[in-house]
Amino acid sequence: MDIRESFKMAYRTLMSNRLRTSLTMLGIVIGNASVITMIGIGQGAQRLASNEFESLGPNTIFITPGSEEAQRTTFDLPKTLVLEDAEAIAKQVPSVEAVAPQITQQRVVTYQNKNSQIQTIGATPEFLGVRDFEVDKGRFITDQDLQRNARVLVLGSERADKFFGSRNPIGEDVRVGNISFEVVGVLEAKGAFLGTNQDDVVYVPLTTMANQLVGRTSPYGTEVTFISVSAKNEERISAAAFQITNLLRQRHQITGADDFSVQSQQDILDIVGRVTDGLTILLTAIAAISLLVGGIGVMNIMLVSVSERTQEIGLRKALGAKEGDILSQFLVEATIVSVIGGIVGIGIGVSGITVISLTTPLASSVSPMAVTLAVSVSGGIGLIFGVLPARRAAKLDPIVALRRL
Repeated sequence: MDIRESFKMAYRTLMSNRLRTSLTMLGIVIGNASVITMIGIGQGAQRLASNEFESLGPNTIFITPGSEEAQRTTFDLPKTLVLEDAEAIAKQVPSVEAVAPQITQQRVVTYQNKNSQIQTIGATPEFLGVRDFEVDKGRFITDQDLQRNARVLVLGSERADKFFGSRNPIGEDVRVGNISFEVVGVLEAKGAFLGTNQDDVVYVPLTTMANQLVGRTSPYGTEVTFISVSAKNEERISAAAFQITNLLRQRHQITGADDFSVQSQQDILDIVGRVTDGLTILLTAIAAISLLVGGIGVMNIMLVSVSERTQEIGLRKALGAKEGDILSQFLVEATIVSVIGGIVGIGIGVSGITVISLTTPLASSVSPMAVTLAVSVSGGIGLIFGVLPARRAAKLDPIVALRRL
């Protein structure tokens, strides 16, 4: 019997038991949809993280207080990173284009009867270039503001809308804590970064932040929260990180473990990539369990089908059908169930990914690899889990089978 005849017989058999066939497919459908959706979500999370880190600025290096181990195990980081470190990096590291130290704290910011506790950043003029921000209205902080400890303030775009609506905020007074600041500028919208709204922020001169809002917190100088550094080009990022590390070790007189951490944008992306890859594999493995359950369902239903069709099998073998003909027919039936279930599951998975990409920040997409894998696995499940029932049918003794007529 040729393969076309096997497909015709398999189709007629499956259509004669539509409800059972549909229920058999259900596990395969759920498994394929889950696998494709989980892979899409994982890739969307990677893409989102990559886009957010790229928005921090080109060729950016971040210097934070405390070693990498300390940052993982404690929130009480050493107060060893100071403004003087940033000044030394700007003067002594040839691979660096610009340096932007900053002090970040949550402060109560008030305008008339509106007040909120929001992120307040003490910054320098280099902040715009290093972090790739743009001014929408007015101006940003200047060197003169730093020298005079000026009480001037720049608003993030969303905070400007919340306080002033459509009115121009330039020249208005806003209070940070108990101190009044004049609004001199508004930044263009930047968006969120790892759940932090970068547009609901206010910026003041770093010296004003240190001397009038925060006070002296470190015995080594003016403590900064972290330092952002822009390398001259992408090729010099590694050299800049190496030179910064050596300079800070000399300045901090370190002979053992570092009391700071230097990470490039790519370093952070690699870490995030490993985490999201691991989560994607975990989620996909969990979803793949549904495929295994679906395969077991195919095998069980095919075994039942063999029992119900014992007389048919005996009659066909008595009329000359070979074991290979019986084997191929049952394998084709199992494969058809699995492949059709896989195609339906792919459709549901693609629809799920589309809904996720439209309703969440995750830029999820359909992975051709995931679709190919799902179809291959579905067909493989039909073959693998259909082997036992098919072999049992092929090995039936026609005389024993015909006695049940």
